[in-house]
Amino acid sequence: MMKKFLTSMLGSIAGFWISLIILGVTFFVFIIAISGNPSNSNVSLSDKGILHLKLSGNIIERERPIESISDIQNYSEDAISYSDIIKAITIAKDDENINGIFVECLGANIQTASSQEINEAISKFKESGKWVYAYADNYTQSEYFIASAADSVFINPVGIIDIHGLSATTLFYKGLMDKIGVEAQIVKVGTYKSAVEPFILTQMSEASREQQEQYLGSIWKSVSNIIAKSRKATTEEVNKWADSLVITQSTQYYKNNKLVDNYLYRHQVEDIMRNKLNVKDDQKLNLITPKEYNSLQNSFNIATTKDHIAILYANGDIVDNGEGGIVGAKMTPEILELAKNDNVKGLILRVNSGGGSAFASEQIWDALEQFKKTGKPFYVSMGDFAASGGYYISCGADKIFALPTTLTGSIGIFGIIPNAKQLVNNHLGVTAESVSTNLNGDFPSFINPMTDTQKNLLQKHVESGYELFVKRCADGRNTTPDKIKEIGEGRVWDGATAKEIGLIDAFGGLETVIAEMKKETGITNIVEYPIYEATILNQIISSGNLTNAKMPTDVEELNEYFKLINRIKNMSTIQCKMEDIIIK
Repeated sequence: MMKKFLTSMLGSIAGFWISLIILGVTFFVFIIAISGNPSNSNVSLSDKGILHLKLSGNIIERERPIESISDIQNYSEDAISYSDIIKAITIAKDDENINGIFVECLGANIQTASSQEINEAISKFKESGKWVYAYADNYTQSEYFIASAADSVFINPVGIIDIHGLSATTLFYKGLMDKIGVEAQIVKVGTYKSAVEPFILTQMSEASREQQEQYLGSIWKSVSNIIAKSRKATTEEVNKWADSLVITQSTQYYKNNKLVDNYLYRHQVEDIMRNKLNVKDDQKLNLITPKEYNSLQNSFNIATTKDHIAILYANGDIVDNGEGGIVGAKMTPEILELAKNDNVKGLILRVNSGGGSAFASEQIWDALEQFKKTGKPFYVSMGDFAASGGYYISCGADKIFALPTTLTGSIGIFGIIPNAKQLVNNHLGVTAESVSTNLNGDFPSFINPMTDTQKNLLQKHVESGYELFVKRCADGRNTTPDKIKEIGEGRVWDGATAKEIGLIDAFGGLETVIAEMKKETGITNIVEYPIYEATILNQIISSGNLTNAKMPTDVEELNEYFKLINRIKNMSTIQCKMEDIIIK
């Protein structure tokens, strides 16, 4: 097949040269690492400990080993993961050595549902009677959502707060594709399955606009209600902040209108905490990050030879093979091994995915069904997204938990085959002829359009896949296929509405799901899967300081191109995937 030939050839060439570059750069980084200053590992608890949530950069779902040049380039000693944050807050609530939490917002990129879950974890922490302070030079909307749960919210005297409501932006590529001579040949099932629209339209369809207006409105209602309750304001006031372009207002306005409790410099906030703990002015505060704090605990990742609850993380695009995302060829055997492991007494699947390969989704679903046959409980904890293929792998759970701000559903399926005939023939001046023994010998072709027969047969194949998807959902949710189709058609739902229509069972973040599983099984030990082994790169980093050992920009860009080529190579033709939408 021409497409596979071209992508394989490009991937092989790129892989060869990038491997040489990576080898040289890794050696360079190694020299820097072993000659750097030792990292600070002397972390200890005292009776004046403060859990320090430094929110900056991309808040990842779960920390994983450093395996690539891209991982090194993005490495930061201050990197923080969602799972580390939740674990630390949960344990610290009952730890007498932790007196309070200091939330410091430094420009984090974090999705709405994750923000809500951290907000709720902080609120539960406050039930212990301990204090929580929040500070920022400038608050993004998601950071402010988290910080609003604090007892006191502080801002720099010349800082700003960005509260603007929610919007979703979809990028459309049809105009570009027309210019370069590439046609997206689409087959799909689902009126609301808008993941294909960027390739065939120049603006969103009415169906897509309808669903986005619905779920954005519902999510913002949840967010504004929580902020209003935390800040002792009304939802009307929160919407007034958003509508008045509050980012342009003064810090005195923020204080007068209850957005913050005071405007102070960071050192003044530290003085408040020193006074709270009776710490001398010349003494450093004992600020402990979630990663450091969790390293001192034994509540997670105990020996797998003991009875435990397994938390399996399913994060990213669902693909058949490869390295990144939810890889069907890796996750399927992992689930089957958990089913056979007598020490695993229950499974929590943590899903944060907009879907992907229909084939891989079916394989993962089947493996989870085999797990259920053991009689062990199986719960799903949905993160920011658990839609399309993400819902496919979730639908069979005994209980499904999500937050009102989670995006889920999108029960639909589509196929996409690019036709670059005009690009290859007219723009590049390349022509091709094929000889086949049968009518469809060159299907799918990268440089020839589908025939009507081929398109009709592929449409039937996609419809068959949709019927299977619907059946899996109906069986998992104990309802009928017709009922699923009423809420299917590829439509994306917010978590609050998803509970009303029966797509999920209860509200709650990962902490809630763990508590429910502990209650059912009587097991308190937790082990997170996949279990990562420390890589050579991790060992290099642990031996030195890589903070300033950044990769050259051109190497980083080459690595990104290489990853893109591999993604194209590994993408399945038939997809259960929601649209890529930027919500801000």
